[in-house]
Amino acid sequence: MSKPVTPLLTVDIIILFGGKLVLIQRMNPPYQGQWALPGGFVDVGETVEDAATREAKEETGLDVELKGPAGVFSDPNRDPRGHTVTICFTAAGHGTLKASSDARDAALFDPYDLPPLAFDHGKIITAAAKQIRLLLQGQS
Repeated sequence: MSKPVTPLLTVDIIILFGGKLVLIQRMNPPYQGQWALPGGFVDVGETVEDAATREAKEETGLDVELKGPAGVFSDPNRDPRGHTVTICFTAAGHGTLKASSDARDAALFDPYDLPPLAFDHGKIITAAAKQIRLLLQGQS
């Protein structure tokens, strides 16, 4: 029996840190040089929660406390590399923010005044607006 062709699985993380939203500037294509949510591919044998925690640490240097899922985004055209489904989490960040791995930069932004974002990350943040608001209230 042949192996089915299925979408790839990724995670994205909406990290709130000091009342701000953490974004990374992408080092590699697609969307090289553009701002995006931290995230990446889930490794075989890894839970999506572990992938989110790993990707956050790799790209931002932050340890995160996952607060919950922010949604599943599955538009077949959301990633120019192919059909990719992402599970997005909200999280609180702890530690020292420092770009690493495949992030050129990592910075803090006002969640209500963001630059243009790669992929469908603007839509993801809009969809998670209520959760972001609640997390921000908990951080103040």
